[in-house]
Parts: sequence; structure tokens; C-alpha cells
Amino acid sequence: MPVVKEQSAKSESAMVRFGLGLANWSEKWFPDPLVFALLGIVVVFLVGLALHQKPAQLAIQGGKSFWSLVPFTMQMVMIIIGGYVVASTPLVYRAIRALAGIPKSPRSAVAMVALFSMLTSLISWGLSLVFSGLFVRELAHRVKGMDYRAAGAAAYLGLGAVWAMGLSSSAAMLMATKSTMPPSLFNISGLIPLTQTLFLWQSIATAFILIVLSVLIAYLSTPSAENAKTAESYGIHYEPIQSTLEPKHKPGEWLEYSPLLTILVAALLLWYLVDVFRTSPQGALAALDLNTYNLMFITAGLLLHWRPKRFLRAVAECIPATGGVLIQFPFYAVIFGMIVGTGISDALAKLFAAVSTHNSYPLLVATYSAVLGIFIPSGGSKWVIEAPYVLQAANLHRVHLGWVVQIYNASEALPNLVNPFWMLPLLGILKLKARDIVGYGVLQLMVHIPVVFFLCWLFAHYIPYVPPMK
Repeated sequence: MPVVKEQSAKSESAMVRFGLGLANWSEKWFPDPLVFALLGIVVVFLVGLALHQKPAQLAIQGGKSFWSLVPFTMQMVMIIIGGYVVASTPLVYRAIRALAGIPKSPRSAVAMVALFSMLTSLISWGLSLVFSGLFVRELAHRVKGMDYRAAGAAAYLGLGAVWAMGLSSSAAMLMATKSTMPPSLFNISGLIPLTQTLFLWQSIATAFILIVLSVLIAYLSTPSAENAKTAESYGIHYEPIQSTLEPKHKPGEWLEYSPLLTILVAALLLWYLVDVFRTSPQGALAALDLNTYNLMFITAGLLLHWRPKRFLRAVAECIPATGGVLIQFPFYAVIFGMIVGTGISDALAKLFAAVSTHNSYPLLVATYSAVLGIFIPSGGSKWVIEAPYVLQAANLHRVHLGWVVQIYNASEALPNLVNPFWMLPLLGILKLKARDIVGYGVLQLMVHIPVVFFLCWLFAHYIPYVPPMK
């Protein structure tokens, strides 16, 4: 049998063989996501020592920050919950099942997962992870011979390719909202409206190119049924989401099954949301911060599930997928504390100003953002670290500040393709490990890096510098 398998693999295209090789490598050698968080702490500590920081200061600042990202951690957890409760509603789940009936071959199925993963990520990365995970589960039992690893990697492309170019971009939302921006950062950049970040034609063109490229790679690298590792080979069996509720038996359960409270509470929350958008001093788009996004999805989930009992069941189903976020974010906060609370941040600011020019600056920002993303896989908290010295240097070199934000958005997503942190919710839905899908992420990364860096550099030449709006 191994000889037959080897001969079958040799009959595949070069792209498929390369993808299979990377997938097999990652399954054998890739560690658990927690290892990356712990390794990041050690690496940043060593960098601090190399920059002549005191060991005690590094340890103290890191430890002091252990709980500093608790509010942000809760926001991330609520994004996962909000995405799941919407994606698992009967209405949306019927749409997922209808879409799953379209592709007839493994390649078309994986390509379709990749496309919808990225399109939904432009709306919400939390929705993208859940929608794509449920989509893969549906396809796994409909499309015979579909490689479960390739499909899982395709479901993660939204987070690894274009999510930060869409409406859930933490960096763009932060820079467009004065009330959420640290005063010291506002003094450097002023407000940067979404028209100067997400809605630049250069930004839209970049997102389009990356979507087309990612779908093409996913399609060409999907193995045939003979060389596929299906869901069944992992011992995973199809489990449809239950839309029906068990009969109620006690009088006290009446309100759990009645839509009365759901309607009343959802109406109250909708009233509030309308007021938020109506009264936003910087316009409706400026109100689209993380809290508003989360509340919108929770409210939609309440209405679409209709009954409190069904809504609560959906929340309970997705809680296991949040475990990795809850335990690992505090360790990433330690990295945050060591960089911001010591002289590491100032040293990096001086280095940026010294080693870059107007022409080279976009490439420098892209490279640095991608590398730092390996250790701090959070678009929002990492931007808070980078923004002061990145934007200050951009002003000195007269590079468009909004495009600098988009350079950051496009490049900081790159390490997500191999960093397992944001895979955790998807892995919980698919019942896989990071090592099962990282190989195909490495393949995408090898193609994305030169393309993203080139586009960041090229489009910087076609956007004139605009002084900060204060």
C-alpha cells in the first residue's frame, strides 16, 4: 500500500506534491501554539538584553503586564462567540448547507472555502473563522476525497490574507476614532479617516489581488482523492448543528422557549446601536469599533436564534474554541510589557529613523510588522506598540500615513498563515491540530510575502503625503 500511495503522489502536479510535502512536514514537526507564546517571551527577553536592558526591568515589566490585555482578550472571545452564534443560526446554517452542495470535486470545494473565508473576513474575522469551519464540516461529508487539511488551511485564509484590509481592521478603526486613540498617538498622526485607509483604491486593489492569488494557490495545491487525508482518516465524523429544541417539561422553562424576551432585549440593543451610528461625531463608519461590532453580532444572534434556549446552546457549543485565546493572551501581554515598558520601543524608533529613506520606508514597515507579528499575533495590540514610532518616522519621510496603516494591515496578516494563535477557534470547530494545516499555510506564505511587499512599495509611490488632521 505505501508503494501504491507513493506512486500516486508522484502522478500529482508539482504544486500538489510541494503542498503535500509541507503538510507532512508540519504534521511531524510543528509544535503546539502555546510553545510560540512562551518562545516569544524568551526571544524578546534576549533581544532586550542585547539592547542593554536590565534583566530585572524586563522581568518586572513583563510580569506587570500579564493582566493588561484582559479587556482586549474578552473582546476577542466575544468576537468568536458572536461569529459562532450568527453562523450557527438556522438561517445562516441553511445558507452554508446550500453552498456546500455546489462544489463537486475536492479542488473546487477547497477553492470555494478559500473564497468565502476571505470574503467573510472582510466583514468580521470572527465570522470568517466560524463560517468557514462549519462550511468545511459540511463539505467533508458531501465531497468524497476532499483533503481535510487543505480545506482547513483554506478556511484560515481570511485571517492570513485579507482580514485586516476589511471592516474588522483594528488598526484602521483605532486611527479613525479619536476617543479610542491614546493622546500621544493623536499628537503624532491626528485622525486618519477610513477613506484614507480601507477605502483607498490602492487598498481595495491589494485585497482583490490577494484574494485571487490565494484562491488560485488553494485550488492548484489540493491533492486528488487518492492522496487526500479525509476527515474520516482523522476519525472525525459529520455532526450537523441541531436546529430543533428538546421539548420543555417544566413551567419554569417557558421563558427559555419563548421569543418574548429575545425580541424585547434585541429591540433595546438595536435602539442603542442606531443611536451610536447616528450620533458619532466622526461619522457612522467611525463607530465601527470592536465593541460595536461585537454587540451587532450578539444582537443579530439573539434575533436569528429567536429563543433564549437555542441562543444559549450555541454559546455553549463555541466556548471550547475560546480556550486557547483565554490562556495565551496573558503570555502575549508579557511580550507587550517588555517591549513598551522598557527601552526596547525607543531603540526601535531610533533605528527606524536611521536606516530608512522615503523609498525604502514602506518595505521596512512591511518587514518589521510581519516579523513582530510572529511574537505578537494581534492586529490591535501590536499596532498600539508600533504606531507611535512607525507614524512618526512616516511624517519625517513624508509617506502617506493612511497607506502606512494599510502597509501594516497587509503585512501583519502574513505571519498568521503559520502562527497557530488565531487558528485556535477554527481548530476547535474542525477538531484538528495546528500542525495539520500549517503546511499549506507555509505554501501560501511563500507566495504572499513577495507579492505583499511589492504592492506595499509600489502603491506608496502613487499616494501623496497628507499632513496629519488634528
